[in-house]
Amino acid sequence: MSLNVPSALLEQAEAGNVRTSDFLQCIKESLPYAWELVAQLAVRLQQGNAAFVDNQVPPPSEQARGQLLRMLASDSMRNAIEQHYGVKLAFQNCHRVALFPIDALGSEYSEFITPRSQILNQSPELRDC
Repeated sequence: MSLNVPSALLEQAEAGNVRTSDFLQCIKESLPYAWELVAQLAVRLQQGNAAFVDNQVPPPSEQARGQLLRMLASDSMRNAIEQHYGVKLAFQNCHRVALFPIDALGSEYSEFITPRSQILNQSPELRDC
């Protein structure tokens, strides 16, 4: 799964400077399922008092799953999205994305990213996700 890069954005990259807002728009348009999922989680995080929010619902299709994996596998996309929403993204399997407030990374984040937490999050149903 690749980004659908408009010619104007390609020209920016070739000239040496990509505006973050244009890059984010490209992600949003290219990976709409993944973008919307993270956007919804960001709203939940901002509205609540939880240490983090996460998604535990599998994507509705293989294409949606691919979008999520593509977004989270890219350091540049993750960095831009984290800066945009003021969060730290964490990822455990084909769909368990968590958002933590960047200015309050505490024990919940430290625990979420441990091998123990990863192993406890596995199940036979998720083996091929």
